Amino acid sequence: MQIVIFGNSGSGKTTLSKKLKKKYDLSCLDLDTVAWKNADVPARAPLETGILKIKNFTKGKSGWVIEGCYEDLLRNALIDSSEIIFLNPGLEICVKNARNRKWEPHKYHSIEDQNKNLNMLIQWIQSYYIRNDEFSYNSHRKLFEGFPGNKKEITAENYQRFFTEL
Repeated sequence: MQIVIFGNSGSGKTTLSKKLKKKYDLSCLDLDTVAWKNADVPARAPLETGILKIKNFTKGKSGWVIEGCYEDLLRNALIDSSEIIFLNPGLEICVKNARNRKWEPHKYHSIEDQNKNLNMLIQWIQSYYIRNDEFSYNSHRKLFEGFPGNKKEITAENYQRFFTEL
């Protein structure tokens, strides 16, 4: 089982990857950990570095889950995946999840630092369907439509049931 999960910020990618890890004993990779340089000032790492880290992560593993929103990295992860899950629950759910997000120590030094970015994150979430960058709905829709294998799209209509039944 090699699963790639993608969607808007706050869509539940990390929560889903943790549930799948526990249920199926999978290794997990959060693309946030390979997309950015380890520095005080955020800057994207070179794409080649991220691709290499993805390849090293998947190499020799029979089961894994990769989650993120970076179209350029996701495209490379899809090559070896057996299934993709597009979390597309709509803005209301994503904003609610962002407001209820637990501290992410791999991203922020403290919960206070994380909360300082909350308004910016909510604005980012709310622009998902109108942006045309690699993090946008349009990019994610193209990945989903172009994937020839097993795929699921989780929308507001089936979101709660999907997470409950997992």
